[in-house]
Amino acid sequence: MTGAMTAAQALVELLRQYQVQYIFGVCGDTSLPYYDALQQGGHGITHVLARDERSAAYMADAYARVSGKVGVCEGPSGGGATYLAPGLVEANESSVPVIGITSDVAVSSRGRFPLTELDQQALYAPLTKWNGSIDTPAQLGDCVRQAFRAATSGRPGAAHLCFPYDVQKLAVDPASIWAQADHVSAPAWRSAPEPAAVLRASQALTSAAQVVIIAGGGVVGAGATAELRELAEYLSAPVCTTVTGKGAIADNHPLAAGVIGSNGAVIATRELIAAADLVLLVACRAGSTTTEHWKFPKPGVRVVHIDVDAMTIGANYPTQVALVGDAKLALAALLTALRSPVTRVDQAQGNISSAGPSAGPSARIQAPRASKGQALVARARDIKLAAFEALAASHDTPIKPERIVKALRKALPADSIVCADPGTPCPYLAAYFDLPDAGRGFITNRAHGALGYSLPAALGAWFGRPSAKCVAVMGDGSFGFVAGELETVRRVNAPLLMVVLSNGSYGWIKASQRASYGQRYYSVDFSKTDHAAIATAWGIKSFHVEDPGQLDTVLREAVAYPGPCLVDIVTQPLELAAAPVSQWMG
Repeated sequence: MTGAMTAAQALVELLRQYQVQYIFGVCGDTSLPYYDALQQGGHGITHVLARDERSAAYMADAYARVSGKVGVCEGPSGGGATYLAPGLVEANESSVPVIGITSDVAVSSRGRFPLTELDQQALYAPLTKWNGSIDTPAQLGDCVRQAFRAATSGRPGAAHLCFPYDVQKLAVDPASIWAQADHVSAPAWRSAPEPAAVLRASQALTSAAQVVIIAGGGVVGAGATAELRELAEYLSAPVCTTVTGKGAIADNHPLAAGVIGSNGAVIATRELIAAADLVLLVACRAGSTTTEHWKFPKPGVRVVHIDVDAMTIGANYPTQVALVGDAKLALAALLTALRSPVTRVDQAQGNISSAGPSAGPSARIQAPRASKGQALVARARDIKLAAFEALAASHDTPIKPERIVKALRKALPADSIVCADPGTPCPYLAAYFDLPDAGRGFITNRAHGALGYSLPAALGAWFGRPSAKCVAVMGDGSFGFVAGELETVRRVNAPLLMVVLSNGSYGWIKASQRASYGQRYYSVDFSKTDHAAIATAWGIKSFHVEDPGQLDTVLREAVAYPGPCLVDIVTQPLELAAAPVSQWMG
């Protein structure tokens, strides 16, 4: 771009150069200069007006997960900046490339008690990977480039830009407005693990009697699903996934054991993990949810760990071999090493050399031993599905969650994207909603688990992949957080399917009170609501279902409907259900 321009115009130009197509946000007084710059057009960017900054951030989060591009959200100073924060910390902890832009009071007004003043730098410092304030026009280009570099390289994450009102109106040198093209999407500037570590990991894997792989969300984010499948097949190793790693392998693959941990696993999958004498962690932090508070895998098992973030490795389990690098490159390197006649490592120097004829047999990487991996997976799946199918066939009312999950899977196209809120939807969909293909077919916010995520996430996913049927499954507690976004869905005419599981309570907390506090229920119940009537008032096609015999027909009709559609289902209370949640299973 040539000629004079304001900092607000320069920001829009930089976003154009970074190929940003959508900005999700909410307007405010301090944002007026760059809103005016967006209004002038010619940049190809669409602003999606949300009804709440939290929703805007969740839209950007899911958009980024689906598209691989950087999700951009924005909000004004003061309350707007605080409302944007929950979405940015979720994206950051979930390794999703999102940039949040908050306008601010004028630099010249700081410390003089202007309306909406707060220390945005202090607010966002612990919530983001990178955090900067554009306090002079000369800083604009560098700050934006740093934000995109931080969001997309290394471990992807969230970045925050504070943009004061007065700076937005000042002139900028056009020569400073350029983008680093590599940082349009994530992961950027991939790094590979050191070759000596790859060889040691290969030797460890082939020495094990039974390897079990635990794959995290980074496998999907890195586009490493094919490499993971090939490695699993080579080793005949069962593949378990974290909740956010669902989709790392197709659920119909004979080595796919499903989601593990305290949110979506069953007893049989615990036993499968216990069968391993070596666990390969791939882009997985091995946090409390995945490991059921570090009980599974059991302490003492050998661990090989792949992660792009060295600080993740060894945090929870002693690690025999660490592979610090991108999941796709690391898995590919492991496959190459396993299939090649590389022979030895010079332990003193860390160098790899090829084996000559004199190399001893102990130095060679052997083909993997025969493994009972598929049999272990088949047994665990048979046990899990037998219990599920019995409940999914129930004609009881209120309708059991298992029946809803099965009906959804039958009604939805294979390439659908299902977004699940915490509470009732997450464990059931994680455990039982099969993804026939690897990739990003399931999205949930399990870093911080805030309610009200799935509806705006499904909208963001639709902007990222409009060819897919995008679905939001939420409890009625979550619906109360985001009912206003029904207007947004209707305004943009997104053909979302929204499913509300109605049980009149904050079900997860009530179930926990039943399991751990002697059924002493307290302050978890609220009035039952006709969610279908609310959706109808927004101009959205809606259904209300109480009879399980009507469920399949209604869901088929709702999926086929060409516009936005909401299905309100009166659902079995979670505290009375057989949810796949370890703390309630015993």
